[in-house]
Amino acid sequence: MRVEAAYRSNPAPRYPLASRRLGEEGTVVLRVRVSADGAVSQLDVGSSSGSARLDRAALATVANWRFEPARRGHVAIAAAVEVPIIFRLEN
Repeated sequence: MRVEAAYRSNPAPRYPLASRRLGEEGTVVLRVRVSADGAVSQLDVGSSSGSARLDRAALATVANWRFEPARRGHVAIAAAVEVPIIFRLEN
């Protein structure tokens, strides 16, 4: 039996001030390679939000996240996961 890598309780990215002022919103989908110890070993943008600032904020934050590693049986293994980060301005 294989269990996929899972999110832990990680901090949300900070909304870039310039993006807030310009009304930029969007969803960044990051491709994350999670090592067997739950650390991010590789990270890139799978789908851009359309704003380089929002994409960079998502990358900078998720690079420091920790994950629950995937498992094969009882053994932790490296695996890839997609992480959507949603930047939405609230009224």
